[in-house]
Parts: sequence; structure tokens; C-alpha cells
Amino acid sequence: MTEQIIDITLKQPSKPWSAQVVSSLLSRSSAKIGLAWIGFLVIIATFSPFLANSHPVYLVVDGQASSPLLRHLEALDWIWLAGFFVALLCYLLPLAVWKKLLLWLVTMTIVSFIAYASVSPPVLVVYEHYRELETSGNVDSIIRAPIPYSAKDYLRDYADTGIESPLSATQRTHWMGTDENGADVASRMIHASRIALGIGFIATGIALVIGIIIGGLMGYFSGIVDIIGMRLVEIFEAIPTLFLLLSFVAFFGRSIYMMMVIIGITAWSGYARYVRAEFLKLRQQDFVQAAIASGLPLRSILFRHMLPNGLAPLLVATSFGVASAILAEATLSFLGLGLIDDPSWGQLLNQAVQSSTFNWWLAVFPGGAIFMTVFAYNLLGEALRDAVDPHTNRGAGIPS
Repeated sequence: MTEQIIDITLKQPSKPWSAQVVSSLLSRSSAKIGLAWIGFLVIIATFSPFLANSHPVYLVVDGQASSPLLRHLEALDWIWLAGFFVALLCYLLPLAVWKKLLLWLVTMTIVSFIAYASVSPPVLVVYEHYRELETSGNVDSIIRAPIPYSAKDYLRDYADTGIESPLSATQRTHWMGTDENGADVASRMIHASRIALGIGFIATGIALVIGIIIGGLMGYFSGIVDIIGMRLVEIFEAIPTLFLLLSFVAFFGRSIYMMMVIIGITAWSGYARYVRAEFLKLRQQDFVQAAIASGLPLRSILFRHMLPNGLAPLLVATSFGVASAILAEATLSFLGLGLIDDPSWGQLLNQAVQSSTFNWWLAVFPGGAIFMTVFAYNLLGEALRDAVDPHTNRGAGIPS
């Protein structure tokens, strides 16, 4: 009987570690909620030009058909679209996770170069041109986006534009009202999702790469490497990120890329501490000693054998890091030191208290989006911790 059980167990194919983690993760309600919201934001950010745009999707004037929306798409719009569909393709391919990620990075690098080299939308953009054509009766057929206003369309052709509450305008429909400049809040909310996702993922990605490399070296080698690394960690932990951002904005102007880099190079110390602590525990384990005795290269020992076994606290810290990066950008924008013309949730939140009265729609909608995004990342991080760590995994199917 015992031999039959052993024989059946040996014949059952074991899932890859990544597949076990994903299966365990998707069995948790908190992870489903977090992934649903983040996935919704990704779709909104990717297709934002098709969801909210003053340029018609399809236009027929004097028998000539055209698509002003496609003609005015910028290089970044094409990059977002390519990134979304390439990610779907990589997900469907039967490759290892790291190979899928590498394929996506290489493909997106090539696509980015091609997009910035070849895409050149019209420099002069007149949003009200199409509304004037439609009013004059020269349009044979027109198909607009669900929200027919761009994020930077301030509706100058309407004489009474300004801050308006939701559904208060008589000549047009603004589901979430308008801001102090007359721009549609729903459109700016949709386009601002790109800023939130971009700064969260890129800034945290920079911090994660630096933290894993330095923390891994500190934990593996210990000794003098650990001492020097810890002093470096203490130096960066003493730097106040918000005040550093304020200083750079004051001297070098406002740039989303500068914000990403600064948040990334000041936030890596926490990841380095987590990786160092895990590697100090793992370096004396039998599988690590066997890898060393087998003569495997250092990068294979650190990142192929040790890192997957120390991911649990790092994943939780990463989720909080993404949320913190989003909050840092929102804080700067709320203080009036964020991006100038590009839409941002924090920028909209700032306008809620700019006038003599409290504009509730400018507080509820962007504030709710910030809360839901931060909350979703925290839920996902906690679920990842339980799915990866065998000590906290409660019968989800991953063997300890």
C-alpha cells in the first residue's frame, strides 16, 4: 500500500513554483479585489485616448472620411497600447516568468525607439474645431469617444466655462463636473491614471533593482561588504524624500521622470534591508551550500536560488512602495508643485479647496481613486505574502 502511494505521488507532475504562487494568490478574495482594481486602472490608462477625447474617432466631412483621434495619437499612446497587447501575448506564451518579462522589456524597448522616431502628431491642436464643424452642419457622420472631451480641452468655445458641479451644465454633459479651468474632470481622471500607474511601477522598479542587488551582496558576503552597505543604507534612509523632491522641483522644474528617479533612488534602502535579512538566514542552508559546492556563478546563487526563497517580505514591501510613490506624487500635486498641465489626481484634489467654497466633486472622485489604488496594492501585497511564505500559507496548495 505504501509503495502504491509513493508511486502515485511520483507520477503526479509538480507545478512550477510561479504557477503554485499564482494559483494560491487567485484563491484569495483580497487578491481578487486588488487585482480587479489594478487591472481596471491598466485598461483605463491604456485606452484613455479612446475613452476621453475631443478628437472624433471617425469623421466624415464633404464625403471624406478620416480619424482625427488616430492622427493625434502621440508616441506615448502607441507605447501604452503596444505594452498592453505585448503583455497579453507574453502571458499566453509557454515560457518561464523571467523569460516572459525579458521578452516584454526587449520588445517594449524596440517599440519605444520606433514610436519616438516615427510618430509625429500635429503640433497645433484646436479641440473646438470639430464642435464648430458639427454646429455649422458640415459633418456628414461623426463617432465620438464616450467622454467627448480631452484632458486639456478647456472648452474655450463655450462662454460660460469654469468650475461646475456634476451634471449642472445645460449645453453639455460632465458626469464628474469640471475643474477651475473648465476641463472635464472625468476626462482628467481617466488620463491621470497613467501618471499614477507609471510613477508607482517605474519608481518602485528602480528602488527594487537597487535594493535587491545591494541587499543581496550584503547578506551573502557579510563582513566588510555588509558594514559598508549598511552605512550606505543609513545615509539614504536619512534623506527625506519629500523635501528632496521639493528642492529638485524648485531648482530644476517639474518633471514626472525626475520624480520617478528621485523616489526610486531614495526608496531602495528598505528593500535592501529585507533582502539582507533573508539572505543572512538562507546563506547557511543546505541548498545554498550545495549550489556553491557545484560551482554555480554568483548571480545564479543569489538571484536563482536564494532570492525566490526570500521573496515574501520583499513582495509586501513592494506593494507598500508602489502605494507610497503614488502618494508622494499626489502630495506634490496637492501642494501645487506637481505637473503643470498634465492631469493628476493630486492636482484635482488641490483644486477642491482653491476657491471660496468647497468643491466636493474635486475631493471625492480623485481622493477616492487614490484611496482605492493604495488600498488595492496593500491587499495584493498581503495576499502575496500569504501565497509565497510557507509559514503564513494556510492550506492554499503550496508545500512548505
